[in-house]
Amino acid sequence: MSPQVCEFHLPLSPEELLKSGGVNQYVVQEVLSIRHLPSHLKAFQTAFRAQGPLAVLEHFDTIYSILHHFRSIDPGLKEDTLEFLIKVVSCHSQELPAVLDDAALSMSDRSAHLNALKMNCYALIRLLESFETMSSQTGLMDLELSGKGRKSRAKTTHGFDWEEERQPILQLLTQLLQLDIRHLWNHSIIEEEFVSLVTGCCYRLLENPTISHQKNRPTREAITHLLGVALTRYNHMLSATVKIIQMLQHFEHLASILVAAVSLWATDYGMKSIVGEIVREIGQKCPQELSRDPTGAKGFAAFLTELAERIPAILMSSMCILLDHLDGENYMMRNAVLAAMAEMVLQVLSGDQLEEVSRDTRDQFLDTLQAHCHDVNSFVRSRVLQLFTRIVQQKALPLTRFQAVVALAVGRLADKSVLVCKSAIQLLASFLANNPFSCKLSDTDLAGPLQKETQKLQEMRAHRRATAPSAELDPAEEWEAMLPELKATLQQLLTLPQEGEGMSEGVAKTETPQEVEGRIRRLLAKASYKQAIILTQEAISHFQKSEPFCHVDPEESEETKFLSLLGNIFKAPTQEENPQTAARNSGPGETGCRDKPSGSEPGECSNELVKQELLVQYLQDAHGFSLQITKAIGIISKMMYEHTTTVVQEVIEFFVMVFQFGVPQALFGVRRMLPLIWSKEPGVRDAVLNAYRQLYLKPKGDSARAKAQTLIHNLSLLLVDASVGTIQCLEEIICEFVQKDELSPAVTQVLWERATEKVPCSPLERCSSVMLLGMMARGKPEIVGSNLDTLVNTGLDEKLPPDYRLAQQVCHAIANISDRRKPSMGERHPPFRLPQEHRLFERLREMVTKGSVHPDPLWVPFKEAAVALIYQLAEGPEVICAQMLQDCAKQALEKLEEKSDHQEAPQETPVLPTFLLMNLLSLAGDVALQQLVHLEQAVSGELCRRRVLREEQEHKRKEPKEKNSNSESTLEEEMGLGGATADDTEAELIRGICELELLEGKQTLAAFVPLLLKVCNNPGLYSNPELSTAASLALGKFCMISATFCDSQLRLLFTMLEKSSLPIVRSNLMIATGDLAIRFPNLVDPWTPHLYARLRDPSQHVRKTAALVMTHLILKDMVKVKGQVSEMAVLLIDPAPQIAALAKNFFNELSNKANAIYNLLPDIISRLSAPEGGVEEEPFHTIMKQLLSYITKDKQTESLVEKLCQRFRTAQTERQYRDLAYCMSQLPLTERGLHKMLDNFDCFGDKLSDESIFSAFLSIVGKLRRGAKPEGKAVIDEFEQKLRACHTRGLDAVEELEVGQGSSQRALSARKQPAAARHRHVASIASDNFVTPKPRRTTRQHPNTQQKASRKKLRIVFSSDESSDEELSAEMTEDETPKKTTPIRRASAHRHRS
Repeated sequence: MSPQVCEFHLPLSPEELLKSGGVNQYVVQEVLSIRHLPSHLKAFQTAFRAQGPLAVLEHFDTIYSILHHFRSIDPGLKEDTLEFLIKVVSCHSQELPAVLDDAALSMSDRSAHLNALKMNCYALIRLLESFETMSSQTGLMDLELSGKGRKSRAKTTHGFDWEEERQPILQLLTQLLQLDIRHLWNHSIIEEEFVSLVTGCCYRLLENPTISHQKNRPTREAITHLLGVALTRYNHMLSATVKIIQMLQHFEHLASILVAAVSLWATDYGMKSIVGEIVREIGQKCPQELSRDPTGAKGFAAFLTELAERIPAILMSSMCILLDHLDGENYMMRNAVLAAMAEMVLQVLSGDQLEEVSRDTRDQFLDTLQAHCHDVNSFVRSRVLQLFTRIVQQKALPLTRFQAVVALAVGRLADKSVLVCKSAIQLLASFLANNPFSCKLSDTDLAGPLQKETQKLQEMRAHRRATAPSAELDPAEEWEAMLPELKATLQQLLTLPQEGEGMSEGVAKTETPQEVEGRIRRLLAKASYKQAIILTQEAISHFQKSEPFCHVDPEESEETKFLSLLGNIFKAPTQEENPQTAARNSGPGETGCRDKPSGSEPGECSNELVKQELLVQYLQDAHGFSLQITKAIGIISKMMYEHTTTVVQEVIEFFVMVFQFGVPQALFGVRRMLPLIWSKEPGVRDAVLNAYRQLYLKPKGDSARAKAQTLIHNLSLLLVDASVGTIQCLEEIICEFVQKDELSPAVTQVLWERATEKVPCSPLERCSSVMLLGMMARGKPEIVGSNLDTLVNTGLDEKLPPDYRLAQQVCHAIANISDRRKPSMGERHPPFRLPQEHRLFERLREMVTKGSVHPDPLWVPFKEAAVALIYQLAEGPEVICAQMLQDCAKQALEKLEEKSDHQEAPQETPVLPTFLLMNLLSLAGDVALQQLVHLEQAVSGELCRRRVLREEQEHKRKEPKEKNSNSESTLEEEMGLGGATADDTEAELIRGICELELLEGKQTLAAFVPLLLKVCNNPGLYSNPELSTAASLALGKFCMISATFCDSQLRLLFTMLEKSSLPIVRSNLMIATGDLAIRFPNLVDPWTPHLYARLRDPSQHVRKTAALVMTHLILKDMVKVKGQVSEMAVLLIDPAPQIAALAKNFFNELSNKANAIYNLLPDIISRLSAPEGGVEEEPFHTIMKQLLSYITKDKQTESLVEKLCQRFRTAQTERQYRDLAYCMSQLPLTERGLHKMLDNFDCFGDKLSDESIFSAFLSIVGKLRRGAKPEGKAVIDEFEQKLRACHTRGLDAVEELEVGQGSSQRALSARKQPAAARHRHVASIASDNFVTPKPRRTTRQHPNTQQKASRKKLRIVFSSDESSDEELSAEMTEDETPKKTTPIRRASAHRHRS
């Protein structure tokens, strides 16, 4: 069959060209073998040079054969074929314009060019697809290779880079389609198959994931332009829409590529309708199907989001189609629709010049966004807040919505999702940064102006009402207002007979028509409608030929005639009145002047009023915004210690911004973030440092000195009323800044000038300057060390009265020039010490000694700092302090002698002033404690340092031979045994000094022991609160020295701890006994119950201190954790929020220890639900809900379920039953836990008649159903049936239910009967106490009885039931004092009572 006569049909698959088709349809005659392909290709090339593009009509079989054998032929042949086909198609595209313009073109020539076009395009596109397929497969094989290896392999395989060859082919096809080739077809209608052939290759290229790479950008652009031509010239829109939807569903990488393409088509190619078509297809997708197809939903969502960013105006007309997805289950689609709305608000619907329709659309979009702030999905809520953040940042949010959106953000701060909270904080920060109100947002500062301007507005309104003209409204508006009532009056007069009574005066003979017209107008203005109508009737009859009464149409109805005339009269201008009448109505000298005020003054007054209203509205909005920010500060400050680092960082940044906007409450947050400097998270620590760097290290000022003064002033504000912890945190931050040289020298200079009073400053400013110098000295000790004498001379001078507050801070600052820690083992240099004769110690001793005889409360903290500094820096500090103690005691004795000399009656006992005794005991206690610290740190460290130096010198003197001969000593040294023995020897030496010397014999401290004990043992005689406080603290410090002394005084200490009427004494002794529990654990262990007892102290301060002390002792394993830990659990419901937070933190930390809370829970439940000493039911629920939340392991849950079920047997009150049921309902039960409950159903089945117990078990069923597997639902249904049967008919109903079930259930029931009988026997003989039965002792059984014994249920025993140690009574006598001591590390074996 001749190819010139045959018609080439584009096949769906290559095999169709081998089959015989219809009449005149081209068929491939022969598939050439591989070895003949090169020669036939050359023949084709020769024919092309002779015939041009039409040569393909005779040589198509050659190209088909190459495509058929593409995988097997030589790469060079492939490349030659591709290059040749590009040349053929290019040549054809150049010839076609002349062919298409030839009017004399014959039908055969047209058919030949059409067949050649289809053949050439088919061959080129199929070859392109073959290369693309091979490239994709090669890319998958080379994934494991590096980038260079992959490229080199690709080039060696193909001989060329295929990725660079695609773009010219696509551009050639685009050039071809831009020709008017449809004239080659009959009726100029291009066949669908040809367009699909060209566009199909584009879509297949897009499916390759590598198309999204940056290097393939030219290829993407070429594809986009090719498809754009197909859309505009060849009606490809429907096919393109369907294909785009399909690709979005299956290829995640195509969303952004297709967005770029669609945007280009809609803008450059004018194909805006394709956007609507694609959006319509997405909008018609079923939301339920999208919820099952997350990949497709993700693709659609990404497409819509990016499309809205590029062409929001075009997309906006199709938004109504997408609204159904806002109610769908897939959150990604909801996010996409909401993001599209936000983009339209930002790019299209922003600005003040919006039309009414656009403004309504914007409001609808914003309403939708606000509504989805409460979406069920946290990702949607977070996304909406992020969108509002963008809207606020670009100032596209209308001012009328500020308050509503701010309130939404504040409400979202309480969201359970961390992501939502973080987004809410970011939104509030954006509101602050872009607020239209003020750079300073203090609600207190705004309240005053608001009140003042509001009052002024009210006065202006009252003045306007008082001075307003009587009738200055528009007559037409007044007429419309009075028309309904006037009509009713007119209809009544026309229907009813007229009566002359009460009528107005008629028309006088002397009146003119204009005067009557004025009367009618005034009657209408006064709402005298009836009189006006009657007067009008008379005027019509009287003035038939005068204006305005002559223009009455007789054909009109009476009602219309009167209304028309009255309307003309009322709306007529008043200037037409008779000048005589006007002159008569106005007073002398007023003619022509009446209208002047109404034209000027009222207008000015109205403008002022409008301005004042706007000012008040502005102040109201600013004040409301400030109140919302203040409310947010309180919530956000509580989030500062979240576990999520990113949230903490957002909180810190928020407070930095709030502080910069001058919100007064921001200082609270800035202080609250200080402890985060100790965070183990580097991100949080860096955030705190950056916050303080931004707030304090970048002050405003014209010069370096001005900036330094501002910086110092701002830091000094942080020190006002700061706690010790706050000061330590600030010291760490400033130390960090100093070490990094971030504080300028001008800061140090100004601080020294203030400290030395070279510049005038207040005493508090001077004190804060010394504090800041001390903080800086931690980073660089030379700041204070180089000016030590200056600081001593200025801070410890001899002026009167002495400034003890400044002297205390001087001591702290000087202390920072040396390291207070114990010297390390590798330290070779002796510690920094000053000689005893140094002026520093002379001044300290003098100030302490002289101050002890004056009742100054600031002397006590100064004396403590002075003693600590002496022991830290002085050589032989014990000598200085001993002398200081002796001088103070001598002064006290002298005062006592003075008192006795002045007494008139010699037989009376002289009385020493209380403050003298208090100062003396307080000083003795400080010296005792510092002496102990000095021995255990400084002296011990110095002994160790000297020993190491001595050993090194000896080691150098030894000969190598001696080293080798003494193998035993070498081995000992390698194992570290020699050093350990020496350390023990030094520790024993220090311990011996403490035990045998410090408080014995003629030592200075020993002389104060009798006086101290006398004051403590006689609280009635020495009843002064300050004296009692000082004596109790001193006693605790003395007890730290010696175990012997401590043991002898423990009963006195704990008696004071329990019996003292002063909360401060109890609180101080709680801290002292906590320290003793760490130093002498075996001595304090028998007194542990008294430590727990302080957790129920009536004083809030004592409870807080006890909670802190017990937290440290328990978490450090220094006290035995018994059932008394329930006292800590009670603090979870303490009325003081700080104490409740401490208790919660304790259990959070305790839960990190394996099984700690699980082991304690049974004891806690027993004690808290006990009739005596327990808590109320509601507080019990609150406590147990918190504690049971720490039970997360399945094994723990199952074990607790079994234990709690067994507890139902021994519980005796209804309240205990309800408590146990509630605890079981709070456990995270699993299917195995349910089986445990079924096995122990007899334990609680008879209690289910109580409604609250039944409800608790029903809640368990509800929880189990939520995550139940299909196979487990039958067990849950069985359990629920049992519950309901027991609730309605009792335990016997369960037995009937079991009888009616299958054989397996009957067998299970039969096995349970003996156990139930045993449990009923135990319950009948239970004592009145709420205790669990003791476990029976197991004995060795005969093998024959082993199976029977294995069926017996194990008894569950709690530690609280095994050991019920009786607590000591409040009044302790000698025989009641605990004598038995146990080591702190003891075995965990249970002790059973006989």
